[in-house]
Amino acid sequence: MRSLPCMALALGLALMCPCAAPVQPAGAQEPASHGQPNVTAPVIAPQPAGLPQRRVSGGLVFDGIPQPDPQLAARLARYQQSRGATFLDWLADGSILIATRFGETEQVHRVASPLGMREQLTFYGDPITWARAARSGSGFVFLKDQGGDENAQVFYQTLTAPARQLTSGRFIHGSTAWAHDGKHVAFYGNDRDSLSYDVYVADVTSNVAPRLLVGGGADTWYPLDWSADDSKLLVWKYLSLSESYLYLADAASGALTPVDETQRKAGIRLAKLAPGGRGVYVVTDEEGEFAQLKFKDPVTHENRRVTPELDWDVEDFDVSADGRYVAYVVNEDGRSHLFMLDTASKQARAPAGLPEGRIGNPRFDSTGRRLAMTVDAATAPRDVYVYEVERDTVTRWTKSEAGPLDPAALVVPELVRFPTWDRIAGHPRMLSAYVYRPRGGAAAPVVIDIHGGPEAQYRPEWAPFVQFLVNELGYAVVAPNVRGSSGYGKSFLALDNGVLREDAVRDIGSLLVWIGAQPGLDRTRVVVMGGSYGGYMALASLVTYGERLRGGIDVAGISNFVTFLRNTSGYRQDLRRAEYGDERDNTMRVFLDRISPLTNAARIRKPLLVVAGANDPRVPVSESEQLVWRVRSAGGEVWYLVASDEGHGFRKKSNRDEYLLTAASFLQKMAQ
Repeated sequence: MRSLPCMALALGLALMCPCAAPVQPAGAQEPASHGQPNVTAPVIAPQPAGLPQRRVSGGLVFDGIPQPDPQLAARLARYQQSRGATFLDWLADGSILIATRFGETEQVHRVASPLGMREQLTFYGDPITWARAARSGSGFVFLKDQGGDENAQVFYQTLTAPARQLTSGRFIHGSTAWAHDGKHVAFYGNDRDSLSYDVYVADVTSNVAPRLLVGGGADTWYPLDWSADDSKLLVWKYLSLSESYLYLADAASGALTPVDETQRKAGIRLAKLAPGGRGVYVVTDEEGEFAQLKFKDPVTHENRRVTPELDWDVEDFDVSADGRYVAYVVNEDGRSHLFMLDTASKQARAPAGLPEGRIGNPRFDSTGRRLAMTVDAATAPRDVYVYEVERDTVTRWTKSEAGPLDPAALVVPELVRFPTWDRIAGHPRMLSAYVYRPRGGAAAPVVIDIHGGPEAQYRPEWAPFVQFLVNELGYAVVAPNVRGSSGYGKSFLALDNGVLREDAVRDIGSLLVWIGAQPGLDRTRVVVMGGSYGGYMALASLVTYGERLRGGIDVAGISNFVTFLRNTSGYRQDLRRAEYGDERDNTMRVFLDRISPLTNAARIRKPLLVVAGANDPRVPVSESEQLVWRVRSAGGEVWYLVASDEGHGFRKKSNRDEYLLTAASFLQKMAQ
């Protein structure tokens, strides 16, 4: 299985991370909340006299936002022509499935050979970014929602027949896992009560409704992998980021056997059955700060580490069909490193020839001698590469376009460390940040880009809007990993939990001190922005450090923790309470209300851009609306952009382009 990465709201992506969620299997999505307000005509306090009022364009409402400068739009357009390719899976015939965009949204395509033609297989108005191929034949399943509501349905399609929907209703599904027979696919769904995730199995050759296999209670279950004879299904019981359990489920009865009879509490990131069905490979932090790849045998109780002891997390892995090779990816300070372990010789090597960046979804083909993956670099769109194990060569399978941009002008981010406000062993705690610096000698205005999550991590990836800000508007972009970020150990991850929430905001204060000491950065022109939890951080920074900031951008941010916890999707509530605190407890409710930006909205005196999707199931649009009303009522300036056909992030190109133009206009004004 794969984990759903919690990524930052990179400026160039304009996509909010699924970060307000726990780490989940790939294809995992969260249930939408129902009855969201219709925001095609939001009831929002008016702007102060003399400022722009509301205009509507398609599904977008521009409230208090001036018309953009045509020259600025033309400059930005050069950075909006790129497209990337994401590896999805191998088909049985040796071709690959990828997700890429040739219109408004990403769809599933097939590529038969390196740099071969792309054959489009799905055609929908909503994006398709997840698919899994059957182990035999030409069938595959994919997930699709509507308008960003995240109520993903499972569809089955072949190369010769159209798609057929396997699930229905306003429920969420994901984490598809194919049996070896090519007929049965397991997935999770919250159909039973809209809250709990149960495991279902569907027969794609029949019209019989999917069968409930594991669940029926109030727990969260994910299917991960099938045994070689399809008699067992590896399932994951998720409680929190730091507590999960693995079981083998009987494929007929659903009876459960624990993989680890000690049932020790541990955080589990990934797991897969060993070929032959005896033993489980699992990425877990049970013995230290970082997630390591281990092998567990439920019969002999063997429990050994597969990888050397690492001071970084193993973030993904796969095992060849014959068990000879194990590929694993290590996240080192935000950059990925691939290793190939030969289980016969016990030797591991690092394949050469891959671009530096983030590696995602490594998967062996049926021969176990080719490993495909997505590579996303800071100066090039994501593409698919294949490593041929026995030849020790890397082949590029797709060549994505960066548009009319000059590759030589693109900026590579610099990894820096800055001291924060507290100390460890008598020394200042050091935090990391990636810095994109413009060329030239003048002190540059600064955008602080704060990732969401909070259990996410800023990682340098293809972000054309960041390149636009640096090369066209002269901004430096600073992307910190404040306390509570993943990738730096489980103790660091917990440093912002509950009543420690404002400690992360204080990290931004320390970053502002560091910015002020840099000769190439202008401390008088600093804008803070973020999405989802990063939106809260941007708002809280405006409240706490407003006199040191020029303005802020909040994309689907939490404005009040109490209303957020009450109104987010039902399934998400207890998981988010574990991170932020339980608002049903009176003492915690008072604390959460006190630190919420909405409570302190009168202190937001600098210009603010707020962006939201009307169908957002994670951070309801009401979080944005109440903030806009409160800030404007106190006399503040707010630009408000809301999309009626988007959810937690803008996924349609036309909407995304309009958002980025609005952000560019706002940032151009802030730099003056």
